Amino acid sequence: MLKYFSADWIFPVSSSPVKNGVVAVNDSGEIQQILTAGEAKNFDVTHYKGAIVPGFINTHCHLELSHMLGQIPEKTGLVEFVQHIIKNRQSEASQIDLAMQNADQQMFDSGIVAVGDIANQIASKKVKEKSKIHYHTFIEALGFNPERAAAIMDYLKEIKQGFEPLPASIVPHAPYTVSPQLFELIKQEAEKANAFISVHNQETVDENAFFEGKTGGFLKLYEFLGMDISFFEPTHKTSLKTWLPYIKEQKTLLVHNTVTSKSDIEFAKQSNPNLYWCLCPQANLYIENTLPDVDLLMEEGVKITLGTDSLASNHQLSILAEMITLQQHKKVGFEQLLQWGTINGAEFLGLDKQLGSIAIGKTPGLNLIQLGEDFVIESDRITKII
Repeated sequence: MLKYFSADWIFPVSSSPVKNGVVAVNDSGEIQQILTAGEAKNFDVTHYKGAIVPGFINTHCHLELSHMLGQIPEKTGLVEFVQHIIKNRQSEASQIDLAMQNADQQMFDSGIVAVGDIANQIASKKVKEKSKIHYHTFIEALGFNPERAAAIMDYLKEIKQGFEPLPASIVPHAPYTVSPQLFELIKQEAEKANAFISVHNQETVDENAFFEGKTGGFLKLYEFLGMDISFFEPTHKTSLKTWLPYIKEQKTLLVHNTVTSKSDIEFAKQSNPNLYWCLCPQANLYIENTLPDVDLLMEEGVKITLGTDSLASNHQLSILAEMITLQQHKKVGFEQLLQWGTINGAEFLGLDKQLGSIAIGKTPGLNLIQLGEDFVIESDRITKII
């Protein structure tokens, strides 16, 4: 039996918006038809005021940090933020589990249908197994000492095995926490499994300063960690130009990109044709009180996705809220933002045959949102239709 849903606007993403359009779905939520009001005049249609859009894709989250909501002060900069994470990460297992369950439900209620989630341990598996959301887990490698690369990789493979049968891949945390030797092992594992990769990229000026001249705030971070980095020699290149040659072909998500320059982007496009660029604007404002050069990324024509980061660096886990932030601060058009928050993320996660757009044969989920004139998002309120 088909159900017919209509709204002031239908935004399929993969095709032009339909004013007063109608979407027909079967009992499993699969799209069967996309109709005009005239074509559906003889059907029993449920009409909503607002715009129907596909379910959202969150390509960057840290579910494991959900218990840290409100614990870390804002606008401290990344180096101090990381120190707070290390100091406050441990908690009772039951508290961490409950916080993850609540965060998962919050994402589902905010219309998110798939998540690329960072994990450092197996703790989130139970929540993900029961979730209505599709998760791909990025098991995060941290190991700047080259002598530890092989042992770290063996440990990460055990975690990955523990997540089975859920989809997962081993990825680098960031260039300042992963040695070239560990990058090489990650690349080999990704090529063998034909896996995609996620990496935190250029979130702060300190990251570039460290690689360009072994200066900046990361020296304090290594001191805080008690790490001897006397072995490290600066590359006299930006962070991205230093690490990206390690990953030449695998589909890779660059997360944050807060201080990425035009020269960096041009280098990246020449180095790897399979890059996606994830923006987490509310986390950027929370930690560094700044945003990436979104206009530059758009001018360069790169594929952009959206993420929420964690509740340690955000007040909520909502892709629509991230879209509102970019619309307000960077004046990005709604249809562009919708593409970033749906089909681009689905493509990166390899889910675009099922999710990311309202198209016949897909099961993307349907969200109702409120738009004003010129398709300005009026509120972060979402109604899940299916």
